[in-house]
Amino acid sequence: MKEIDYKDLRFNPFTLIGDEWMLITAGNPQTGCNTMTASWGHLGSLWGHDDPTAVVYIRPSRYTKQFVDREDHFTLCVMDASFKPQMGYLGSVSGRDEDKIAQTGLTPVYTDNAVYFAQAKLVLICRKVYHAELQESGFLDPAILENNYPHRDFHTLYVGRIEKVLVRDEEYLK
Repeated sequence: MKEIDYKDLRFNPFTLIGDEWMLITAGNPQTGCNTMTASWGHLGSLWGHDDPTAVVYIRPSRYTKQFVDREDHFTLCVMDASFKPQMGYLGSVSGRDEDKIAQTGLTPVYTDNAVYFAQAKLVLICRKVYHAELQESGFLDPAILENNYPHRDFHTLYVGRIEKVLVRDEEYLK
């Protein structure tokens, strides 16, 4: 993996998150880690011109939420298309029930107070700077509320300052 400046990245965030998906991962070598697949999220700037951030959303029922809540950092890993089956598996099976990371053959790498996967082609190492639960009163379109939260199990929003960008593939570089 090669560390680069976030300003040297080149990609479409809509297809990166929505089509390629990403793994949200948190943990440490002492207590282990957990990951989940996400196809929702945001990348951009917040609270300053030189403040790259990632925003992720995690439901309270997700086991990964415990790890993200406990740790100061989380990572976003984008995998090669050949890993789509593993990503589907990681998004549908709980780490509470089995060692789902081992089942996929992914290799956790612990570094910089974070954990990512050796097979990733893009890694964003993020330090948590804000979190809040989505609130029912904030939904202006009732269809979004009913279609996504019929049980009112609202996601927690996490803003992470992107502290380090690692790439394996040149496709993400200018």
